[in-house]
Amino acid sequence: MNHYPASLKQLIDNLARLPGIGRKSAERLALHILKTSHREADLLAGSIAEVKRRVRLCRRCFALSEEEHCPVCSNMGRDHSRICVVEKPADMAAIETSGGYTGTYHILQGALSPMDDIGPDDLRIAELLKRVETEGPTEVILATGTNVEGEATAAFVAEKLRRLPVRVTRIASGVPMGGDLKYVDQVTLKRAMETRHDT
Repeated sequence: MNHYPASLKQLIDNLARLPGIGRKSAERLALHILKTSHREADLLAGSIAEVKRRVRLCRRCFALSEEEHCPVCSNMGRDHSRICVVEKPADMAAIETSGGYTGTYHILQGALSPMDDIGPDDLRIAELLKRVETEGPTEVILATGTNVEGEATAAFVAEKLRRLPVRVTRIASGVPMGGDLKYVDQVTLKRAMETRHDT
């Protein structure tokens, strides 16, 4: 790495700080950026600056938005009687892409993780409770991850919502379509058996 100019090393260092980007990937990306035209490099830099300038959190659900309220919260055609609770904006995007849900969302901005020193006060749980109290939805759907942190978060939120007059449900999880049972982990298989339904 010492054979690279200081400015290129700095770019590699900055790219390597991105999640999921290792040193080799950062080097590859930096060299690719170096090979592109000045116009393409300016477009990339401009896009990054524009995102930092314009994108913020929706004041209602904490999704990413360029306005005070995100497109989902602003859409009166959505079912505002249901709130789907997810950990991250990417989870909301995945559900939206599936096309199977027409309600609103609440993004917690993470999951409970004592190992990482993330407790209830670090998430948007208080805002969810206030929202349920003021908006009076009929159902809150807990769609946090099925890992240990996601399950703990769902259990904690469900407990907090128990005192409020709202139906609390948890997304089903189990064997994926086309999945071979011998390759499915034990926790997923156990959950699939517990959440089985009539055909």
